[in-house]
Amino acid sequence: MAEPNGLPPRFPYRFSLAGKFSFLVYFIVTLFFVWSLDKVGLSPIELATGVPNMVRLIGEMVPPNFSRIKYIGEAILITFQMALVGATLGIFFSLFLSILAARNLSPHPIIFHISRTMIAFFRTVPDLVWAIFFVATVGLGAFAGTLTIIVDTMGFCGRFFAEAMEEVDQGPKEALSAIGASRLGIIFSAVIPGAIPSFTNSSLFSLEKAVRSSVVLGLVGAGGIGIELKVAMDMFMYPEAATIILFVFVLVLAVEQISSKIRNQFI
Repeated sequence: MAEPNGLPPRFPYRFSLAGKFSFLVYFIVTLFFVWSLDKVGLSPIELATGVPNMVRLIGEMVPPNFSRIKYIGEAILITFQMALVGATLGIFFSLFLSILAARNLSPHPIIFHISRTMIAFFRTVPDLVWAIFFVATVGLGAFAGTLTIIVDTMGFCGRFFAEAMEEVDQGPKEALSAIGASRLGIIFSAVIPGAIPSFTNSSLFSLEKAVRSSVVLGLVGAGGIGIELKVAMDMFMYPEAATIILFVFVLVLAVEQISSKIRNQFI
C-alpha cells in the first residue's frame, strides 16, 4: 500500500543505526568481552575432557548413603530456620529503612541519601563476605548465618520496598494529607496498603533467596547444611554428599512451590 503522497511505503527500522560514539563504545565492550573469554580460561576442550570425571563422580554418588539421615535432617532443619528467621527479621527492618529511603516519604534529603547508601552497601557486599565478617565477630554457628541473611535481606528488600512505595497511587495519600492526617498515618493507612502486593512478592523472593544462601553459608562456618556438604566432599564421602544434595533440592523446591502458591493469591 502506497503512502498518501504516492511514494513507496516506508517501514520503520527495527534498530536505529548507532552513532560514532555508540559504535566506539560497542566496539570497546566487544573487545573487552573477547579478552575476558581468554582470561577466564573458557575451554570447550577442557570441558569435554572433564566430562568423564563428572560421570565418574556422579557414579560414585549413586546410590546415596542414608545412614546419617538423622543428622542431615537436623542440619537441613537448622538451615531452613536460619533462612526463615533471617528473612523475616530482614523484611521487618527493611520496611522501616525503606520508608526513609523512599523519595516521597523520607523526611529529609540527607536521610534519604544515607538510607539509599546503606541499602546499596548491604546489597553490594556478597553474602559470603558478610558471613566471614560475622563468623569472625560472633563466632561459628547459625547465629552468624542468621545475621548474614538479615543484612542481605535488608539490601534486597529495602530497595524494592522503597521503589514500591514511590510508585503507589498518590490519590489516597493526597486525600489524607488534605484532611490533616499525620505523616505516619498517611504511610500506614495509604502508602503501605497500596504497596502490599509488591511487598509480598519481594518478601517471598527474599525467603527463597535466603534458603539458597543459607546452604552456602555453612561452607565458611556460618551454620546449616553447608558444613556437612563440605566435610562430605573433602572426605570423599560422595554417597553422603548425594544425600545432602537431595535434601537441599527437596527443601528449595518445597519453599519455591509454597512461595509460588502464595504469590498467585495476589495476582
